[in-house]
Amino acid sequence: MSAIQIVIGALVILASIIIIIVVLMQQSREAGLSGAISGAADTFFGKNKGRTMEAKLEKFTKYFGIFFFLLVLASTILLLFLK
Repeated sequence: MSAIQIVIGALVILASIIIIIVVLMQQSREAGLSGAISGAADTFFGKNKGRTMEAKLEKFTKYFGIFFFLLVLASTILLLFLK
């Protein structure tokens, strides 16, 4: 096992732990369809959703998920070529 594989493996483990923590920090959306029908999205906080902590967590989760996917893809390709 090369040093690059160990480093990428450690990064994958660290990235997965960070994704788990960030997803658990997000609030659940229990309003569902009833919240959409009653117009709960038309509040002041709904209009400024991009500035809230929840929106920042969602963006971080999205971008870190893409990073995690690319990291796992790179480690798989690296593993195939180093055999």
